Amino acid sequence: MREAIAIADSGPLIALERIGQLDLLSRIFSEVTVPPEVWHEVTEKGRGMPGAYEISQVKWIKIQAPLSQLVQPLSILVDAGEAQAIALAQTTPDCIILLDDARARKIAQRLSIKQIGTIGLLLRAKRMGLIEKIRPHIEALIKNGIYIRQQLIDAVLKEAGE
Repeated sequence: MREAIAIADSGPLIALERIGQLDLLSRIFSEVTVPPEVWHEVTEKGRGMPGAYEISQVKWIKIQAPLSQLVQPLSILVDAGEAQAIALAQTTPDCIILLDDARARKIAQRLSIKQIGTIGLLLRAKRMGLIEKIRPHIEALIKNGIYIRQQLIDAVLKEAGE
């Protein structure tokens, strides 16, 4: 069963695209939404970077602006894309926010927003039967320059029975 709405920051989008697994989002969630700043970070600022063009061509990603009065105080603590994503999640019932940045995740947690990172998404995909193993995807992320703490890798592989 797919979850309702995912609000995505740029990190998980880029990471999943770099390993050819961006489509997992449309298979896990019934809707994937990004705020305008995240879209801009990935497709405009990131133009020419791996995955930017491919993400710009995805038709199932919805772009939605958050309330500006919610974004402003968050902008002091995190970057513009994360601030918009957290603000959008605050007004989107039953959503989950896709964040990899530790500071942004702590803020979302304080605001009682459900969250998941790229590695958690891979674990969820395995549990749903969408991927067979997590280890090759983690190795691909690392080969593509995505930093993952060894402690997190060990914990997820143990949880996944790998």
